[in-house]
Amino acid sequence: MPVRYPDPDVVVLDPRFQPLVLGLAAIERIATGFRFTEGPAWFGDGRYLVFADVPNDALMRWDEVNGSVAVLRSPAGNPDGNTRDREGRLITCELGSRTLTRTEHDGTVTVLASHFEGTRLTGPNDVVVKSDGTIWFSDNGAGIRGNYLGDKAPQEMPFRVYRLDPATGALTVAIDDMARPNGLCFSPDESRLYVVDTPVAPKLTRVYDIVDGKAMNGRLFFDANPGHADGLRCDTQGNVWCGFSGGPGQDGVAVFAPDGTLIGRILLPERCANVCFGGRKRNRLFMAASQSVYALYVEAQGVPGG
Repeated sequence: MPVRYPDPDVVVLDPRFQPLVLGLAAIERIATGFRFTEGPAWFGDGRYLVFADVPNDALMRWDEVNGSVAVLRSPAGNPDGNTRDREGRLITCELGSRTLTRTEHDGTVTVLASHFEGTRLTGPNDVVVKSDGTIWFSDNGAGIRGNYLGDKAPQEMPFRVYRLDPATGALTVAIDDMARPNGLCFSPDESRLYVVDTPVAPKLTRVYDIVDGKAMNGRLFFDANPGHADGLRCDTQGNVWCGFSGGPGQDGVAVFAPDGTLIGRILLPERCANVCFGGRKRNRLFMAASQSVYALYVEAQGVPGG
């Protein structure tokens, strides 16, 4: 059914969101029929989107040119969050294998992290790459809580955010004051790191200052309870675009200004787990939402590394 412009499900809550909305663009469902989608990552050089179907243990590929969907890799360790490093390689959080992996240009898979100080990771969840090449990822046990997203297992250590230097292999704790760290992204100048915390309650999003490669001064960025964010990405103006769950009227994407004000929503018929920017001009927002993947052209561009 055609959508009358402007799309009524793109909701302006603050005047700062209006310039980011295109009046002649509608939300499109570009792929469906999955169990739980996550981790969209854009490959501009090939004009395709990679995303995860976590319970089906598959990395999927959507082709922008012809709209086709294909399995990129399965089994894939129950993949969750994805991004690209600064050399264009796919970085994947695997809930089932409880590893952080890198897919090389020839298709081979390299395990980047599996243990911390001799203890197995609880399950990398989401990931972002800084301009210096370091990889920051959350480890929150989503795959060990049951047998749907991974393999049920006891929790052996705290949930944390880690920083990996792939040049040396050094893995260090970046954040250890969260109950269950989840989605994360850097501000455009990389002076801030936004991290979602998703315990049973309350679910909050925090922001940290990045000083000499360390996350410091953690504080509240926004509290949108009873709804909550999951994966998130930043645009070049510093706005934070969050996959969001909260029921009808909230499911989809919530957009926050750099000061933490909710400025807009993109409403979807499904809860949204994660987002990324892509397309030829990096102005197309891709939304991994439960059983489907959606897309929307916006007047914003995503920052690299997410």
